[in-house]
Amino acid sequence: MMNIADRKQATAAAEAQRWLESFETALSVQDAGAAAEMFIADGLWRDVLAFTWSIQTMAGRAAIESTLHETLPRTRPANFHIPAKRTPPRWVTRAGRENIETLFDFETAFGPANGVLRLLPDAQGRLRAWTLNTNLHELKGHEEEFKRRAEPDSTRDFGAENWSDRLARARTFSDHDPAVLVVGGGQAGLSIAARLHQLGVDTLIVDRHKRIGDNWRTRYHSLTLHNEVHVNHLPYLPFPPTFPVYIPKDKLANWFEFYVEAMELNFWTGTKLVKGGYDAKRREWSVTLRRSDGSECVIRPRHLIFATGVSSIPCTPTDIPGLADFAGGKVHSGDFKNAAQWKGRKAFVLGTGTSGHDVAQELQAHGADVTMIQRSKTYVVSLKEAQSVYAIYSEGIPFDDCDLLATSFPYPVLQRSYQISTAKGREVDKALLQGLEKRGFRLHFGEDDTGFQMMYLRRGGGYYFNVGCSDLIISGKVGLIQFADIDRFVADGARMRDGRIVPAELLVLATGYKNQQDTVRLYLGDEIADRIGPVWGFDDGGELRNMWRHTAQPGLWFTAGSLAQCRIFSRYLAIQIKALEAGLLS
Repeated sequence: MMNIADRKQATAAAEAQRWLESFETALSVQDAGAAAEMFIADGLWRDVLAFTWSIQTMAGRAAIESTLHETLPRTRPANFHIPAKRTPPRWVTRAGRENIETLFDFETAFGPANGVLRLLPDAQGRLRAWTLNTNLHELKGHEEEFKRRAEPDSTRDFGAENWSDRLARARTFSDHDPAVLVVGGGQAGLSIAARLHQLGVDTLIVDRHKRIGDNWRTRYHSLTLHNEVHVNHLPYLPFPPTFPVYIPKDKLANWFEFYVEAMELNFWTGTKLVKGGYDAKRREWSVTLRRSDGSECVIRPRHLIFATGVSSIPCTPTDIPGLADFAGGKVHSGDFKNAAQWKGRKAFVLGTGTSGHDVAQELQAHGADVTMIQRSKTYVVSLKEAQSVYAIYSEGIPFDDCDLLATSFPYPVLQRSYQISTAKGREVDKALLQGLEKRGFRLHFGEDDTGFQMMYLRRGGGYYFNVGCSDLIISGKVGLIQFADIDRFVADGARMRDGRIVPAELLVLATGYKNQQDTVRLYLGDEIADRIGPVWGFDDGGELRNMWRHTAQPGLWFTAGSLAQCRIFSRYLAIQIKALEAGLLS
């Protein structure tokens, strides 16, 4: 006899299967209206390429019906089913609502797809879709390389190039141009290059640093990832189980170096983007690169991917009175090194985000007399509590299922989920937050109380995961000044509005980074930058602007974000580029 939990589980599976079968029936006869009626009135459908060939969310039955009506003839979806290999349908609570959550597979005219369905009862008790997510998983006939290897290659070509010779030659691009140029060799660049390589798309990564991984290796000494290792794998090659829970920057940098060799990626170090322009008639870019020896070359890829990340061009605010008068050392937090040299000396850190706190703590640990200057309210959460936003990866289900679930949340669901987790975090961290407020630290919990994750997605900063610096502020071991109380910077420190001088010999500018649109403006010019608009942050449809999808400039793409975001969404960016290269899209 089944217990209550087993009966509930069986009911979930039956109801989910019933909904999918009815949905497929409606789609098979292209009855978009009937299909839309299977959603609650304010239901949400997030599609990732499967129907729309974009990443977009449809809100409400009318929008769902309209998009289905437009896309069904070319998509021809069929064979909706719940695969045995997936986590079975189950009752879960998402964004405070109990629902039946189902992972499913289906087929499209372009290839296999998958998705996530969440069912809620309507006023009459009938189960309807609260959220639906559909994702194109791969292209039919253009599967990833490792899936196409039916037999091992046993040939031995004695007296000719070996594997190492061929790889070295390919990396020179001496006799041809790559189809894709990726600018930036961090997690974003490596992820998309690995995906494209497995799809047979000739790709070159260029990075200005001297060594692969230096975009992490050269940052401040104490830097360690703030989310746990099991969330952060790169495509195809997960971190070994021996890795620490929080990966130090140098270990991650070394892994990047290993990853490039293991995945046979084409990578030019010490190479800077100088300028670029697009030839609309030839449908290709003309990109000038400068190598470390000063030589320049021009390459003509069909696709240009900016993988320079959310943290690209350091931002130095122009509204800081007297900044040019300060005679001490000035450095952006991204370039800060060697805290030990400031032992026994006074230092300012301007900015109270994660980098600002970490640099201040590093300076204090090396014996500096450090004071933080707070310009704006800041969200603070304990490191342990911050991991709650990655709770899916701790549910004990397969890793690929976790990644699928991570793509499935439309903006309103994310917003409500983060409001709940932020409220919980505030309660757990109550003593910490009260201690900061007593010291005069101004707290912020997000524009709509959604906490750090939405702050990151909206503007890339404004928060701190406490790994000890908040405790130093509370105890007075790290000083605190409000920027509003400063009249101006002077040669030997900061003159306060009450006339006193607070001395300092170092000013670290933890003031964030410019938008990737500014990177485009710098290298590709105003016309293209204005055409594409801002990069990152949410658009009106609740999707990240210009990320992992077509932009207003043909052949120009963007990828950025956390290791998890880069791993997940590199798949969909690579599929779009492959579809264009294969002539499946115009």
